[in-house]
Amino acid sequence: MHKREVESYEKTIPTFKTDKEAEDFVATADLTDYDLSGGEAVRFELKPKDKSVNLRLPAQLLEAVQDRAKRVGMPYQRFIRMALERALHDQK
Repeated sequence: MHKREVESYEKTIPTFKTDKEAEDFVATADLTDYDLSGGEAVRFELKPKDKSVNLRLPAQLLEAVQDRAKRVGMPYQRFIRMALERALHDQK
């Protein structure tokens, strides 16, 4: 077993007020010294969206989708798109 595996991480990631502060930190810090276990996966939207859809939903369903999207911290239309992508992916 390596020493790193048995010793606990002593440093926690600081909170940044700007993207520049975060970029400067990552550029200079040795991230192996930090506890990254609290990190969350981030999904970037890279493909252009070139089609739009007009969809009628019951008000109660739309409100539930908007509420869930808000709780996970994303726009509700992205939440719907991701749900559709997951449904198609899970069919494979």
